[in-house]
Order: sequence, then structure tokens, then C-alpha cells
Amino acid sequence: MNYVWDLLMRAREQGLDVHKFRFVPAVSYSPYMELSLAELNTSHLEQVVEINPYYRFYSIFRDLFPPDAEEYLELRESLFDIMMHFLAEMDLYQGMNRREYHIRFVRRDIAEGIFGPKVKEGFGQLNREDQDAIAEGLLRLYETGEAVHLLKETMRRVFHRSIIYTNCEEKDELLIYIGQEETPLSRIKVDLILDLFLPARFTTELYWTSHFGILEEDPTMKIDAIALY
Repeated sequence: MNYVWDLLMRAREQGLDVHKFRFVPAVSYSPYMELSLAELNTSHLEQVVEINPYYRFYSIFRDLFPPDAEEYLELRESLFDIMMHFLAEMDLYQGMNRREYHIRFVRRDIAEGIFGPKVKEGFGQLNREDQDAIAEGLLRLYETGEAVHLLKETMRRVFHRSIIYTNCEEKDELLIYIGQEETPLSRIKVDLILDLFLPARFTTELYWTSHFGILEEDPTMKIDAIALY
């Protein structure tokens, strides 16, 4: 990590509250790095982060900490923390395109309960990667209306081994193979995706670890590992 936006991205990936970080001007720092870390390759994020403010923001901070200034130090450090948080957020936004903004709006709508309290509660238990996958799928659903296709694609992004089969000969049915053990969290993910993407006319059959048998498909025809359909 070198830049402050990199630190914020790492923090969000780890589920940490970025507002609890406190940025302070580094006493000793490298002129070639923005973050002043004790270990350059560390993955552990400290709550107090030392910053070299002159690496990219010299014009902003050059007059905030002159060598001979001793008055209002606490105020100046508080201002520094507020301004660095603002600049770090601006960094993150500058790297986003219009579609990423739209995905954020969908995530915000879900988190605010627009899709109902059940969806809101389940969505809040997912990590950021799964939230983005579902929000992006929902955005594409608005654009294309291809519910079944996006159900398959979103399920595959969240459960990498999943396979969905469509049976429309006698009834509208989806056979969903998840490819992993059922846990409370995985069940929440499946229910959330089905609530958001499953067309009303379809019924579903779920298979977690055992696949139903398919003739001439050897991986699905293993003894003691075949689910009944």
C-alpha cells in the first residue's frame, strides 16, 4: 500500500469502518511514499495512520504544520484528519465510472429497505464482493429484463460451482445445483438471489452438494453421490 485510497479499499474489503481511522501527519517519512507504514508489506491495518501530506497534497498542507508553529496543534491535527478523510473519499470517487455509481445507488436502495426488510437484512450479512455482484445483476435486470439469465449469472458469481437447469417441458421449473455445503449464510445468499431474480411463474428445486444424475455425464453418476429428482 502506498496511497491513502488503497488503505481505504483494503479496509472496506475487510469490513472495517473507515470512519474510525485517524490520519496524523508522519514525524518521519519517506519522500517517495504517501503512507508511512512500519512494515511496507503489512496486511494489518492500524487505527492510527501516519501520512506524508506533502507527497501529493503539498499545496493544501504546506502552511498547516510549519516547523516553528506550536499554537493550536490539536485543532490543526483534527483539521488534518478531516481533510485526509475527505481527500481519500475523493480519490475513490475519481476512480469510478458511471456504472459503478449506478451500482452504488442500487446497493444503497437495498440497504435502505426499498426491496423489503427481508432483502435488507440478508443483504447486510453479505461481504462487499457478493453485494456488488447482486447489485450489478439487479441493475442489468432493470436494463434487459432477462430475469432467468441474470439469475443464473448472479448465482454463478456468488457460488462459483453452481449450475442452473431450466425445465419448461411440463412446467416452468429451475433445478439449482449450488455445489457447496448448506450453511446459514449460504442459505441467506440463495434466498436473497431468488427473491430478487426469480420470475413468479417458476418453481425451484435446490441441490447443495449432491447433483442429480444425468445419463452419459459421468461426474453426476457417482454411486452414493446422486440426488433424486
